[in-house]
Order: sequence, then structure tokens, then C-alpha cells
Amino acid sequence: MHTLQISIYVLVLLIGLALIFDFMNGFHDAANAIATVVSTGVLKPQTAVAMAALFNFVAIFVVGLHVAGTVGKGTIDPGIVDQYVIFGALTGAIVWNLFTWYYGIPSSSSHALIGGLVGAAVAKSGTSALVGGGLWKTVQWILISPLMGFVFGSIIMLIVSWIFVRSTPRRVDKWFRRLQLVSAASYSLGHGGNDAQKTIGIIWMLLIAVGQVPAGGAEPPLWVIVSCYGAISFGTLFGGWRIVKTMGQKITKLKPVGGFCAESGGAITLLIASHFGVPVSTTHTITGAIVGVGSAQKMSAVRWGVAGNIVWAWVFTIPASAFVAAIAWWVGHHIM
Repeated sequence: MHTLQISIYVLVLLIGLALIFDFMNGFHDAANAIATVVSTGVLKPQTAVAMAALFNFVAIFVVGLHVAGTVGKGTIDPGIVDQYVIFGALTGAIVWNLFTWYYGIPSSSSHALIGGLVGAAVAKSGTSALVGGGLWKTVQWILISPLMGFVFGSIIMLIVSWIFVRSTPRRVDKWFRRLQLVSAASYSLGHGGNDAQKTIGIIWMLLIAVGQVPAGGAEPPLWVIVSCYGAISFGTLFGGWRIVKTMGQKITKLKPVGGFCAESGGAITLLIASHFGVPVSTTHTITGAIVGVGSAQKMSAVRWGVAGNIVWAWVFTIPASAFVAAIAWWVGHHIM
């Protein structure tokens, strides 16, 4: 494999840009982990983000590195990776994240990054630069992850309703105010475990291209792993409050029992996806779980218009970030 020759300053710049994206990922997707526990009144926002950030980082000890391998080696041909491709991919993802955060749209940071990689790679080498198998798996899970979240969320809600059918609302609320702490922590664990690895994959890909680590290495360097988990956790501490309201109250009104079921369904989905190395969207997953919980109570409990607008954001994420990335790739040739 040809070793890319770039200055140490450009390498540091690109790694810094990747960590900025990782920070933005935590900032943007903090709403996914804390919206339910905040909207149900179980935790105050500051406490919720601190807990989410902690468990984002704890995932480093629990979840493997299968997703990093998919992003680093299974999305685009590693042979075409250079500073311009990485710059374009990260810029496309960051710009889309900022746009959707500003308008309070719970889009996917994960798919923004995948779209950025696709756009920059196609701008450089055409569609032959894409790894079809890895991309197809990612596209499939755009549909599978919210459906799994929906199914798990609704099933858990039905099971809980059956178990507590003879309990008073006050007793149910008391129990699930406690249990929701466990489910929110589990979801944050799944979020950190899946999302931090996408940036690990990007930096790993770059280090392989410049010959800093061997192409056949089983794992990226430890400093990459720790810095990426740290960046996403730090971003979560700042929280994307514009998106919390959409996720926590606009789709459906949630009580602690519903928050527990949604977070549990989402956490199960994320951990399954991480095990199989699929870079899924935490946004898609928790949205599906929230809709599942709402519809398990009654279909009219879900504001389908809001849910429909979110789905449109999902549809546009990959092509929009790919378009920005292609432009950024061209701009990168003139400034780097």
C-alpha cells in the first residue's frame, strides 16, 4: 500500500478536526441519551448530562472495537484515503451536524460521517472507491435500527404494563423513577460504545494511510481510543438542548415507565449493533423506541407529523453531508 506523505502539522490538524467532530457528535446526540430521563422529570438536565457523559466513557471498557473496523476499513477503499478525503468527510459531517443542531432536528451524526466519507471518496475517485458490502450493511440498518428500537420499546412496554396491571399509578411511577436511572445509563453506554468508534475508525484510517500504524493491525493505538471516548463524553457534557425538547416531548408525552421502556429498547438495539460492527444511528434508534412506547399505549399518543419530519431528516442526511463533503474536498485542494 502506498504511504501518504503529509506534514506533521496537517496530520495534527486532521486529527484535531476528527476530535472536533467527535465532540460535536456527543454535543448533538446528548439529547438522545438524556431527553427521556429529563422530560419525565426523573433527573435535572445538568445531572442527566453528567451521568450520560460518564457512561459514554465507561463504554470503553465494555464494548469492543468492531464498529471502528467497519468505518476504518469497510466504508471506502483505504487506498484512496489522503488528507483531502479526510478533510472533506469531516467537514461535511460537521457542517450537517451544525445545521441540524441549529434547527433542532434530531438527525444522525453517524450517517453524516458516512455520507461525508462517501462524498469525498466519490469526488476523488468516483463510485469505484466505495466498499459496497460495508455501505450496504450501514444502509440496511438505517431501517433496521429504528424498527428494532420500535419493536423492543413496544414489547418492553407491553410486558411492563402486564406485570404492573394491578399496581397503582403512584407505585408504578415510584418504581420506574429509580429504574429509569439504570435504563438511561445503559443507553448512554450503548451510545458511547457505538458513536465514539466512528471517529476512532476515521483516525485509524488516516494513521494507516500515513504509515503511522500497520495496515494489518488488529486495533488502533490506545491513545486514539481514549481521546475519542474522551471527546464524545466531553461533548455530551455540553448537551444539544435544542434537540432535547423534540426528542423528549414533541414525539409523544413520556412518563418514567415509558422512558424506561424506550431507553431499554434503544440500549438493547445499540449493543446488538455494536457487537456486529454496524455503525448505526443512536438518533434513529431512540426515536424508533420512543414511537414504539407511544404506540403501545395508543396510536394517537404519537405525533406522527413530528415523527415524519424526523424521518425526512434521516433521508437527507447522507446525500446532504456527501454533497458538502465533495465541495470541501475540492476546497481542501486549494488550502492544504
